[in-house]
Amino acid sequence: MDSPQILVEVAYAEPDRQRIIPLMVENGATAEQAIVRSGILTEFPQIDLSTNKIGIFGKAASLQTPLRAWDRVEIYRPLLADPKAIRRKRAAEGRDMKKR
Repeated sequence: MDSPQILVEVAYAEPDRQRIIPLMVENGATAEQAIVRSGILTEFPQIDLSTNKIGIFGKAASLQTPLRAWDRVEIYRPLLADPKAIRRKRAAEGRDMKKR
């Protein structure tokens, strides 16, 4: 028999602080419902669910993804720089250092 409520977490982090909020939601609740119910949007008003991507335990998910017990909904910040471009730049700098 399914429990009427499940325990999940909603997580968001900035460079200087992070917040993980455990909460009970109805069985079958979506990621968006958990985010709204957690109150994290009030605590971090810069979160915009129309642009911020989300995931569940590091795997991309949509706002409409139904949650399971113990899921952690993660709200991601926009990237400030392209990680591939940064790696290419570091690799190029490493080659330049070897030529000296």
